[in-house]
Amino acid sequence: MAKHSVSCGTLVVNPRRELLLGHVTHTPKWDIPKGMRDPGETELEAAMRELLEEAGLVFEAGAFRELGPFAYRRDKRLHLFLVEVGEEACSLEQLHCASTFPHHVTGLPTPEMDGYRWAARAELRALCWPRMAEVLLGIAW
Repeated sequence: MAKHSVSCGTLVVNPRRELLLGHVTHTPKWDIPKGMRDPGETELEAAMRELLEEAGLVFEAGAFRELGPFAYRRDKRLHLFLVEVGEEACSLEQLHCASTFPHHVTGLPTPEMDGYRWAARAELRALCWPRMAEVLLGIAW
């Protein structure tokens, strides 16, 4: 039986109980900052690195509350953390994605995320892929 891969991510929540989402480049969908662990990384280290790479955000390890593992796809699980931010950390203009992939036509490095927004729970089904929306709506944040 194949082993599941684990994608580690962070739910960043503001005082209005909105969730930070990044727009997935070249798709109509939004997602949380997340990604695969590098060899030797813990789940928390991977979540912290992905948050830095995909949104440019850095928080002390103590700010991350572990939410735990979640079923996601047959071949992939999510390991999620929560960070609650104050109003001073809610500016979307400061966010940027340093993680890239080769553009499908030009081959040029293209950011994985090309925009950011805050989303209320009621918006998640319309914004996120169905599996991700189900996971996020099953979590109290």
